[in-house]
Amino acid sequence: MGNEVLSTEVLRHGAYICLTVPKAARARAATAAVPALAARLKLQNEFDADGGHPPDAIAFLKRIDAVAGTIADDDILHADAVVHVASGAARLVAEFCAEVTRMLASEVKPHVLRGVVRPKDYTSAAMNQFAYAHQRGQERGASMSNAFLLPLSKTPAWWAKDWMERHTYFLPRYEAGRMVSEGHALAAAAGVPCLMRRTYDYETQPAPTGAYDFVTYFECADADVPTFHDVCAALRDVKRNSEWEFVREGPCWHGRRVATWAELFT
Repeated sequence: MGNEVLSTEVLRHGAYICLTVPKAARARAATAAVPALAARLKLQNEFDADGGHPPDAIAFLKRIDAVAGTIADDDILHADAVVHVASGAARLVAEFCAEVTRMLASEVKPHVLRGVVRPKDYTSAAMNQFAYAHQRGQERGASMSNAFLLPLSKTPAWWAKDWMERHTYFLPRYEAGRMVSEGHALAAAAGVPCLMRRTYDYETQPAPTGAYDFVTYFECADADVPTFHDVCAALRDVKRNSEWEFVREGPCWHGRRVATWAELFT
């Protein structure tokens, strides 16, 4: 059962640009012509989103804190800010990343996490109703101010499984009519109504050495931050969700959504 039945279509391209900026350079970084670049590329600010992701989008995320994962990655762990850019056009995302890197080259080396959105391979009509039809969409930054960036990869043992076996880990497992593990879908169910979630896949899977298979991202209101951590804990509990035996996480970076580029450095 090969992967040829899985979709290779790309619906959207995205990147998270992680910036670690020395204190002495922050005032200069704040004056970089990133707003003009965003305007030229006609990017819409996700801070003002009301009803889903803008087609061509930009977002500014200011560090709150970060926690190391099993994959060491200081470029994410110590990032002061993250900029998100997304579009259906790969050219637009690539141009934005290249221009920001050029603008900041004298003092900052951006760390870019790239990925794509593909059609859902493992989602039946019933699972779509359970996990996606009523999920929390993207809202204005004032109402959902928290942002969590959490990249991860699956182990070689995961990718050695055929796609049908991998699919089973997203569902509960039963023995003699008794549920013995919840699987990914039930373990994460508490987040469906309150966490905006977005996942980028690496363009090829598994990803090459040094890259992540998936870059996951979440937004929520202050009141729902505990739910985010509860969902993460449930997914990491291999008795509840055996999928996580095959997962290796990078740092979990927590930021606050802000309206402008300059606010990242104040």
